[in-house]
Amino acid sequence: MAGRGVREHLGALVGYTAVGLAFAWPLPRQLGTALTGSPDGDTGVYVWNQWVFQHEVLVHQKLPYFTGSILSPGPEANLGLHNYTVFQDLLALPLSPILGVVATFNVVLLFVSVLTAYSTFLLARHVTRRWTEAWLAGLIFAWSPILVTRGFGHFSLVAAAPLAIFLLVLMKAAGRERLRHAAALGVVLAWAGYSDVYYAVYCLLIGAAFFASRVCAIRVDRQVGFTTLGRRTIDALLFLVAGLVATIAMTGGFSLTLLGLSVSARGLYTPVLVLTMLALLRVPWRLRVSVEPTGRMDAWRLVRLGAVVALVATALLSPVLYAVGLRMTAGGFNAPAVFWRTGPGGVDLVAAVVPNPNHALAPAWIHDWLTSLRNGYVENVVSIPLVAALTMLMAWRLGWRAPRWWVALALGFGVLALGPFVHVAGVNTYVPGPWALLRYVPIVGLARMPGRFSVVMFLAVAVLCATALEWIGRKYPERRRPMLVIVAVLLLAELVPAPLTLHSAAVPRVYQQVAAAPGEVRVLDLPTGIRDGTTSVGNFSPLSLFFQTRHGKPIIGGYLSRVADDRVAALRRNDVIDGLIVLSEGGTLSAPREAGLIAGGPAFVRAANLGFVVVDRTRASPALADFAVRALRLELVEADGPLTLYRPTR
Repeated sequence: MAGRGVREHLGALVGYTAVGLAFAWPLPRQLGTALTGSPDGDTGVYVWNQWVFQHEVLVHQKLPYFTGSILSPGPEANLGLHNYTVFQDLLALPLSPILGVVATFNVVLLFVSVLTAYSTFLLARHVTRRWTEAWLAGLIFAWSPILVTRGFGHFSLVAAAPLAIFLLVLMKAAGRERLRHAAALGVVLAWAGYSDVYYAVYCLLIGAAFFASRVCAIRVDRQVGFTTLGRRTIDALLFLVAGLVATIAMTGGFSLTLLGLSVSARGLYTPVLVLTMLALLRVPWRLRVSVEPTGRMDAWRLVRLGAVVALVATALLSPVLYAVGLRMTAGGFNAPAVFWRTGPGGVDLVAAVVPNPNHALAPAWIHDWLTSLRNGYVENVVSIPLVAALTMLMAWRLGWRAPRWWVALALGFGVLALGPFVHVAGVNTYVPGPWALLRYVPIVGLARMPGRFSVVMFLAVAVLCATALEWIGRKYPERRRPMLVIVAVLLLAELVPAPLTLHSAAVPRVYQQVAAAPGEVRVLDLPTGIRDGTTSVGNFSPLSLFFQTRHGKPIIGGYLSRVADDRVAALRRNDVIDGLIVLSEGGTLSAPREAGLIAGGPAFVRAANLGFVVVDRTRASPALADFAVRALRLELVEADGPLTLYRPTR
C-alpha cells in the first residue's frame, strides 16, 4: 500500500510536470533567453527580486530586506513593504549561480506552477478520496486562465500552493482541532506571506470563516418578519429611490431649490447604495436570522488555537516584520488612502463567463476588451472553464448537491472579487459589494486589488468540480472511466495557452562595459525617477532594474512596491537629481536654475561616485539628454541602438 501511494504521488507530479512544460511552450527551449512578460513591466521587477535577494545574501552576507542597489545615493532601501516573493527567491538561491538569472527565474516559475497543481491535488484527494478527480482539480486550478495570465506579469500570484495547503490543514483539523494543527496553520500562513502578502490575507479570511463555522451557526426562522406596515413602508421607499435612480440615469442629474435649500443629485453612488440596502431589507421580509453556538468548539479554545497560529506565523515572519517595524518607526509607512468612489476596482462580471482569452482560438475582441478595462488585461482575466461549469451543472441535474463549505467559499470570494462596485460588460452598475466596506478593515485592506480574490474562488471551483466528478463516478461506476477521459481531454484542450508569446530577455551590449568596470560605481539611466505601486515621480522604467541583474552596479532612482514619501523627498533634496527628475517627466528648468545645476554637476558626480550614464533616446527628451551631457561633463563611450553610454570626465 505504501508503494502504491508513492507511485500515485509520483504519477501526479510527473503528469503535472508534463502539462507545465507543454502549456509553457516554447519557453522550455528558451529558458535563458526569453520571459513570459516584458522586462519593462512588472516582470523586470520580479526578476530583479531574485537577483537582489541573492546579491544581499551571498555577496553582502546580510539580511536581504535592505539594499543599497537602488534609490541611491542615500541610506539603504527598506524592502519590508516590497512585494519581494521571498519563497520564490529562496528557491532561486542555489540555482542562479548555476543557471543564470533568467533561466533560474523561468525554472522557478515552472516549478511553482507544478507545486500549485500538486498542492491542489492533495486537497482535492482528501476531499474526494479519488486520484483522477483530484488530479483534474489540480489541472483546473494551476493552469486556470487567471493563474496563467498572472504568469505574464504578477508572478507572485502564480505561487498559490499555500492556499490549497492551508485549506488541507483546516480540513484535516476539523473535529480534532489540536495545537499541532494550529502550529501547522501558522507555518503555512508564513509561507503564504513569503509568497505574496495577498495570500496571507486570504488565508486569514479563510481561517476566520472556517473556525467561525465551527463555533456558531446561522439559523433562519421563517415565521417572523416585518409587519405589513413595515413591508409597505419599505416598498414605498424602494419605489421612490428607484425612481430617483432612473431619473438621474436618464437626465444626468438635477438640482433644485426647495424651501430655500439647494438640493443637487448628480451621481448614482449614494442613491444606488440606499436602493441596495432597502432591497436587502425587503428580500428576507419573512426571515429572522439568528446566530447560535454549534457546540463543536468553544470560543475559548478558538482563542487559544488562534494565538498559536499567530505566534508561529510571527516567529517565521520575523525578518520581514523587523524590516516593516523599522519602516514604521521611521515614519515610512504610507498606507494608500481609500476613497468611497475611487480606488482599485474588481473584475467585470462578464469576464467570468467569457472563453479562455489565452487560448490560440480565442477571438481577438476578448483580449482587446479585457485590456480596455480598468487595471488592464492581467488584472481582469477570470474565465471559469466551460468544461468545469458544464460538469457541475450536469451533476446537479442528476442529483448532486455541492458541499456547502466549498460553495460558500466560491461565492464569498467571487463576490469580493467584483470589487467595491459591480461592473457588468464594462458598465458600472454602482451596486456596492462587500468589498466596499471590507477594504476599510485593517490587515484585510492590504489586499487592495479585489480582483485577485478570484484566485480563491477558482480553487473552490476546482474542488467542487472534483466532487461533482466523484459523485457521478460513484452513481454510474460503469461510466466513470470514459467520463473522466473525456473531461480530461476537453479540459486540456480548453485550458492550453500555448504557444505563449515570449519577450526577449537580452541585455543591451552597453551594459557589458558597465559590468566590467571595477568598483561600486553608480549608474544613472535616463529618464530617471522613483516609482512605486501607486505613485511616480520622474519616468523610471523597470528595465533599469532588469539590466541591473546583468551589470550589478548600484543605480540612481528605483522602483519598489512602496516607497516612503520621506525617501522621495530626501532624494529630491539633491538639486541635480531633482533637476533630472523634472526633465524626465517632461518639465522645464528656469535658466538660472539650469546654470546653477550645471555648475554643481562635477561635485554631484564625485559625491555620488557616478561611473556611467545610459540615455534611452526613445524615452529621454533632447532637453534631458543635453542637460545631462553638459551638467555631468559626459563623454561618449558607445551607442547601441536607442541606448547611448556615457562616462563622466574626471
